[in-house]
Amino acid sequence: MALTRRQREIYDFVRRFVDEKGYSPSLEEIGAAFGLSSVATVHKHVQHLVEKGLLRKGWNRSRSLEPQPPPGPGPVVLPLAGVVAAGAPIEAIEDVETIAVPAELVPPRADSFVLRVRGDSMIDEQIRDGDYVVVERRVEARDGETVVALVRGHEATLKKLQRRGSKVRLLPANAALAPIEVPAREVRIQGVVRGLLRRY
Repeated sequence: MALTRRQREIYDFVRRFVDEKGYSPSLEEIGAAFGLSSVATVHKHVQHLVEKGLLRKGWNRSRSLEPQPPPGPGPVVLPLAGVVAAGAPIEAIEDVETIAVPAELVPPRADSFVLRVRGDSMIDEQIRDGDYVVVERRVEARDGETVVALVRGHEATLKKLQRRGSKVRLLPANAALAPIEVPAREVRIQGVVRGLLRRY
């Protein structure tokens, strides 16, 4: 949220004032703290803070300013790049849909996308059929990371990565299923899973 320097100073002043005294400052007291002689100027700054949700003002009451906690970052809109199998590999689907994702699930400055999961091979990692995974687009991954891998150039799958010399094992998190083992040259990492979304 963009605040001017003066808005930030006034917000911090009101918050400290309320913490110390238990009631809010008057517009005159705010003005005096910043050398502002015009109450109209103070009112304008306060009104902007109210509009941005950082102050709440009681209607028609003096000393009614209540500081509000700053809102967290809003959701990040990411492309929904299709469906990925958490079972047997299936073909990747490229769509133009988007999905809103909580900002804390998206690595900063990373190129990310979302895939819908089909199948239950990652059930022991709490990734279920119908879930959405937030994927950081990368071409390299460490052993043990949950990756979206393209097998033989066209089949996308969601598995844990394990390297074995010239081979790559893509491990399910479901004891009923066998790993996929292929030559390393036949596997391309598309990204690493960074978050999980579930709709009930």
